[in-house]
Amino acid sequence: MKRLFLGAFLLCATLTVTAQEKNAVIENMIKEATENSQLEHLGHELLDVIGPRLVGTPEMKQAHDWAVATYEKWGIPAENQQYGEWKAWQRGISHIDMVSPRVQSLNGMQLAWSPSTGPKGVTAEVITLPTVKDSMAFKNWLKNAKGKFVMISEYQITGRPDYNWEEFATPESFEKMKKDRDSLSSEFRENMRRTGYNSRTIIEALESAGAVGIVSSNWSKGFGANKIFSSRTKKIPTIDLELEDYGMLYRLVEYGDKPQIKVVAESKDLGVAPTFNTVAQIKGTEKPDEYVILSAHFDSWDGATGATDNGTGTIVMMEAMRLLKKFYPNPKRTILVGHWGSEEQGLNGSRAFVEDHPEMIKNIQAVFNQDNGTGRVVTMNGAGFLHSYDYLTRWLSAAPKEITKHIETSFPGSPSGGGSDNASFVAAGAPAFNLSSLNWSYWNYTWHTNRDTYDKIVFDDVRSNAILTAILAYMASEDDAKVSTERIILPVSDRTGKQLEWPTQRSPERKGGLD
Repeated sequence: MKRLFLGAFLLCATLTVTAQEKNAVIENMIKEATENSQLEHLGHELLDVIGPRLVGTPEMKQAHDWAVATYEKWGIPAENQQYGEWKAWQRGISHIDMVSPRVQSLNGMQLAWSPSTGPKGVTAEVITLPTVKDSMAFKNWLKNAKGKFVMISEYQITGRPDYNWEEFATPESFEKMKKDRDSLSSEFRENMRRTGYNSRTIIEALESAGAVGIVSSNWSKGFGANKIFSSRTKKIPTIDLELEDYGMLYRLVEYGDKPQIKVVAESKDLGVAPTFNTVAQIKGTEKPDEYVILSAHFDSWDGATGATDNGTGTIVMMEAMRLLKKFYPNPKRTILVGHWGSEEQGLNGSRAFVEDHPEMIKNIQAVFNQDNGTGRVVTMNGAGFLHSYDYLTRWLSAAPKEITKHIETSFPGSPSGGGSDNASFVAAGAPAFNLSSLNWSYWNYTWHTNRDTYDKIVFDDVRSNAILTAILAYMASEDDAKVSTERIILPVSDRTGKQLEWPTQRSPERKGGLD
């Protein structure tokens, strides 16, 4: 605890602005954020206690209810707004053991929405996909899948990320490894093509042929890190094994050792669950029908607890709202926060909000969205709005130089066509800006992986982002003028030779996974 308080004191000292820039609201928010931050506690409750937030799960609903209760404790009205429904499912225990040719517990888990094995589990031999001449040869082979677990992912010849090879290998060894890896990858893809299936459709074929389970390994090119997504099976379990254990099983199969595994993958099919956005707001006093929106998706994949995708974005927006409520309780414009559901399956929550509230969208002053990891904000662009430089630079100038000196801006920028929830608003013509952050090895180690946990959060950076967000919201609310939403004329595409078009508004998926 002493180290935490010392860190807060030092950060507070560095975030002092010069006298001519002082503003009581901003100064008080900075002081509160550095001396009485709630970020660690919010992160603990969201990530350690509630855990992963897969759409359609009881944990997702628990998170929505927790957010509403937290906001109301701070005196901020909040509600869960239903926009659809999703396949309801709950993860249970995953336990995977190799039982032959020796006994060893393996590191892995069932994928989201995977059918259950039941508590007794399934024990069977493991096989790999064959090398085939053509689709007829594969069709003739399919009978061999009956009663077996089938491994469907590419074998990796190294479990070391490239940066490790670059540091320690000879240049010749590194180049040889990459050449061998590329050759194996090319042959794997070509062999998959020859089967007549792709990596998705082959799963249905194996299930129909009587396989008892699917074994995959979606390596994230980092030590111990795998991407964890969803199952495509209807009746049999799908499990993902970490690279080290997947590779061992693969070699055992290839050398003729006929490994067997026992998989206990318990889960519950709960039918159908409603899907929500959690929305809270501090009502404006002078222009209550104009809006400043803080934006972060609330859901996650469930290979881990979704700490940096997007627990950090979530707690940044919650902390910013707490600061605003405490020191700016009567804003000029309404300040609203949206914790969107089912972003991971296609920006569904934010698209639903935009579609359901057209009267609000036309009156948006600004949207500030944060999604990509734990790092401090380092990039902002004007999202294709012609006059964005005029107001964004004005708002940013109120933030401490210790924060803004790290931020690279570009204007007028270009509109986002996807990737995160700011795109839902941009497509409807609302000025929405992504607070893009330093990645801290986000793409390999935490984005959608089994390693996206509380310990990966860099709270100094997250605290900086909460301060920045609160100041931007305050400045946008206080601005005398309604911002211009005039768009740039997009350039001609080098690829197609045609003029690029502004992204079009898309409807959300409101009945997910129910086919």
